[in-house]
Amino acid sequence: MHRLNHLFLLALSISIFSCNTAEKKDQETANSEGTSKEITYHNPIVAQRADPWVHKAEDGTYYFIATAPEYDRIEMRQAKTINGLGTAEPKVIWNKHENGVMSHHIWAPELHKIDGKWYVYFAAGQAEDVWKIRMFVLSNDSEDPMTGEWKEEGQMETSRDSFSLDATTFEHNGELYYAWAQSVREEGGTSILLSQMESPTKLKGEEIEITNPEYDWERIGYFVNEGPAVIKRNGKIFMTYSASATDANYAIGLLWAEEDADLMNPESWHKSEKPVFSTNAELRRFGPGHSSFTVAEDGETDVLIYHARVYEKIRGNSLYDFNRHTRAKTFSWDDKGFPDFGQDVED
Repeated sequence: MHRLNHLFLLALSISIFSCNTAEKKDQETANSEGTSKEITYHNPIVAQRADPWVHKAEDGTYYFIATAPEYDRIEMRQAKTINGLGTAEPKVIWNKHENGVMSHHIWAPELHKIDGKWYVYFAAGQAEDVWKIRMFVLSNDSEDPMTGEWKEEGQMETSRDSFSLDATTFEHNGELYYAWAQSVREEGGTSILLSQMESPTKLKGEEIEITNPEYDWERIGYFVNEGPAVIKRNGKIFMTYSASATDANYAIGLLWAEEDADLMNPESWHKSEKPVFSTNAELRRFGPGHSSFTVAEDGETDVLIYHARVYEKIRGNSLYDFNRHTRAKTFSWDDKGFPDFGQDVED
């Protein structure tokens, strides 16, 4: 009996030690995730999700939204960590219509919280005219965007009725801005436009072109500037965008303006002559693009969210190769205050 008690206590001690060791290891992992130099992400974060957008709420919750491979719905997931988004259960918040507007090519949704209300901006075509792509808005006044009802706010009207997509919004000096890609030139392709907003669902005033596909690297396959995303740092407003066809030639460029400049003056915007993040075959990173930004679990480290493939060769139309995977990558800032996305650094 005493021997049995002794063995029981020994087993209990080992069990407690093992639990304490596991808890300590988990805590060390959590602590390391709070240190910018040691943050690592299990890429791809989410498989077969293109045009990714991550919103970090005030309570630290991460919300993820992206283009679904079937182009037929908008889904959302949430987690306490960026890595956790990969195993989080997706929830479909909206399905395409059977016909008419918003019934085909459901692309590039973004989640924004404006004046306490949630909005999703996305692009969609029509079953009867699949390339009649225009921009639309959903809204939800619930505290948690995973709950409540998503209301269709209709099309985001622009002064030109032409192919348009990839909208994002940002606030600066009390003004709300809307940036998007649209076909506005005779030679075709898409440029990035900017406008101020009267409300989260309506533009106001002038719509200016701040970049068009002028360099060779922006014109491979198609003349494309699209997928704008904004981050404000170091006295400047930076806007990444993507260019060329959605294969291994897809790459990220950079625009910037001084924070005290008139953002509605096209001359205020400057542009990189070369891509700032592009294919790196040695790292099996092909066609990185359509980026967005968030902040790591430590509350300080900037994170680039983007999609890429792990192979170069694609059969058929690259739009229907669904292996564009969502990835996360911490990045730094150079001595001039510009983002350094680590072109030759593994994720």
